[in-house]
Amino acid sequence: MKLTILSTSDTHGFVLPTNYVKRDQDLPFSLAKAKTVLDAQKAAAEGPVVTIENGDWLQGSPLAYYVAKISKQPDQLTRLYNEVGYDAGIIGNHEFNYGSDYLRQALKTLTYPTINANITENGQPAFGAPYQLIERSGVKIAILGLTTNYIPHWEAPAHIAGLAFQDVVATAKHYVPLLRQQADVVIVAYHGGFERNLQTGQPTEPLTGENVGYALTQVPGIDALVTGHQHRQLAGLVNGVPITQPGYRGEAIGKITLDLNQTASGYQVTASKAVLVKTGGSIASPTILQSAADLNQTVETWLDQPLAHVEGDMRIQDPFAARVHEVPYIEFIQKVQMASTDTDISGTALFNNEGRGFGETIDMRDVVTNYIYPNTLAVLRLSGADLKAALEQCAEYFSLDADGKLTVTPRFERPKPQHYNYDMYQGIDYTLDIHQPVGSRVTRLLYHGAPVQPTQTYDVAVNQYRAAGGGNFKMFGPDKVIRENQKDMTELIADYLQEHPLIKATADQNFNVLPSM
Repeated sequence: MKLTILSTSDTHGFVLPTNYVKRDQDLPFSLAKAKTVLDAQKAAAEGPVVTIENGDWLQGSPLAYYVAKISKQPDQLTRLYNEVGYDAGIIGNHEFNYGSDYLRQALKTLTYPTINANITENGQPAFGAPYQLIERSGVKIAILGLTTNYIPHWEAPAHIAGLAFQDVVATAKHYVPLLRQQADVVIVAYHGGFERNLQTGQPTEPLTGENVGYALTQVPGIDALVTGHQHRQLAGLVNGVPITQPGYRGEAIGKITLDLNQTASGYQVTASKAVLVKTGGSIASPTILQSAADLNQTVETWLDQPLAHVEGDMRIQDPFAARVHEVPYIEFIQKVQMASTDTDISGTALFNNEGRGFGETIDMRDVVTNYIYPNTLAVLRLSGADLKAALEQCAEYFSLDADGKLTVTPRFERPKPQHYNYDMYQGIDYTLDIHQPVGSRVTRLLYHGAPVQPTQTYDVAVNQYRAAGGGNFKMFGPDKVIRENQKDMTELIADYLQEHPLIKATADQNFNVLPSM
């Protein structure tokens, strides 16, 4: 007998095949296309099938933002996920972005169970049962739900108040032996990724605990491991355990096939295989298209609302160049952050390479497709030494190629793009000289024309992800936060635009990166 384990992960509310940059797109991803592929795989399977939603579904797309912040009716989104036919769902880190109250409200409207073993409240699992037991064709199947326990390093404290995030590997070691006594097959569904090279076992990132997928493959008794979080496309055997990670926005599904042999005591896994099935070439599920049609039309109309006009050019033609030489779009974001927090120093990132800045007319579509995260803002009180250390860490984004030209340091692009961990600052003047060794690249750092002093303090506005130390910025942290603005940054941008209906595109070039491009 064969057992098939299908999964999606990190769909981020992209129900339809569009990124909402413009109307009427048919891009190679979406929950709707994933459903088509899942349905086909279920129909073709040679035995029982289980289907898992592996987290990060509640936040990410403009549609998900509209549901959370404008209509405030999570069932508008969950009813679409209910149509896929999942057997179990996992909590992702982005599920907390709109607060745990909204998350709980959304979970109540799902028709499939959410499972999580390592997020606790008062010592008990906070979101559903720790695991799910399913019997299919006489095979007893256990699914253990786990979530990266690094969430407190990113999330606004108010969004996770009262919750404790237990060690993932320790939780697995506790539950897997218990599940082995009850089930023929033990599946771990983990919203997290891999910290080591899958072939050599060598670390591929700082071992912070954010990703422990490789360590999980070393826990005895796990028959299959479903992963996510890193948006990588992975499938294969790691330490003999079949693993999948199906990318981002429903661009692929994970498929693990276990060969089972019936014994006197039940079923035993005799062989396993893991592959990804791409969804891009499939048609979107007519069921989901029909169910989402009215909501999508409402969202598209909302996105087309004009907010302001631009005098000058705020487009981003080259994302890499925009990180080397300040562009008006970045300076605009800094102005919004400073105005919203009453500070005169601000740091922000160009989160990915998809944002294209603003054209002549700015509408909500421009706002939510450029500023893609539901961040709030925090003000950090930093020493000059902290500020310089943060800039030194940002300078690690750059390297020199064989010809001595600027390039992106590989770890910021692979295995997961992390352009969001390079910040640019406004309100200070600075130079990053990439000819210099790591840790000694800040060669100029001025505040109001005078050198920044190591022991002097400076108030700096950043998003709450960075304020908490997200991106491994250890010089930051909750203990240095002196005040917060709890309004979503997308709302702050929209408010600012409505108050300033004519935006002048300016960039004062307060920073430079050497060598020049």
